[in-house]
Amino acid sequence: MRRHGHRDHRGHGEHRDQGHHRDHGHHPPRSAQTFRRGRAVAFLDKLNVNRSTLKRQLEDPAFEAIKPVISGELKATEAIIEEFIQMFQLHEVASNTEAVQSDPSEEPNDEHN
Repeated sequence: MRRHGHRDHRGHGEHRDQGHHRDHGHHPPRSAQTFRRGRAVAFLDKLNVNRSTLKRQLEDPAFEAIKPVISGELKATEAIIEEFIQMFQLHEVASNTEAVQSDPSEEPNDEHN
């Protein structure tokens, strides 16, 4: 049943800028490609954190019983990282990440644990 006298103006000229996705000047406009690249870099960072965690678990005697499983997961994660770097052409990001990971001054401090 249609109501008379009520008109939905969403999408029309005078109301189209009142949506939830309006830029309020908080962030500079970014292209879709820049946004996707940022998401890819963030995902690569997550994969690298997973890899670091797996490496620490391999060295931890508490995980001795499942060492083969962890080793397999580490190899799979490293393969995914390599494919991801190739697919999204993130070579410079990967080289920066490797430099940070190899610098012992950049490792987290566990004194508070």
